[in-house]
Amino acid sequence: MTYKVEITDVCLSLIEKIPDKRIQSIIMDRIEALKTSPEKQGKILVKKLAGFRSIYVAGRYRVIYKIDDDSTVVWVVAAGIRKEGDQKDIYKVAKRLLKLGLLDYEI
Repeated sequence: MTYKVEITDVCLSLIEKIPDKRIQSIIMDRIEALKTSPEKQGKILVKKLAGFRSIYVAGRYRVIYKIDDDSTVVWVVAAGIRKEGDQKDIYKVAKRLLKLGLLDYEI
C-alpha cells in the first residue's frame, strides 16, 4: 500500500533551521521514503509521544511522524537533531510542541 506523505508547517520550519543543506536534503529524501510501508520503518514512541514513530536520519537526526491508516496518510510533524539532555533535542522539542498543540495535523 502506498501512503501520501504530508509535512506540517512546523516540521518544515524545523528542517529549514538545520544549517547543513546536505542534511536537509537527506531528511527530505528519507521522509519521501515513508510513502512505502511506514509502519515497518522507525520505532514506536512511548509516554508523551505515544502514537508517534521516529526514524533515524543522517546520524543523529530524527524524523517524528504519525500514520493515519484510515486515510493512508503519513503526517510528518517534527525533524531535528537528537541531543540527549539538550534543550534542542528533537524529542524535547516535540514534547513541547505537543503540549502547545503545535503538532496538530488535519485529517
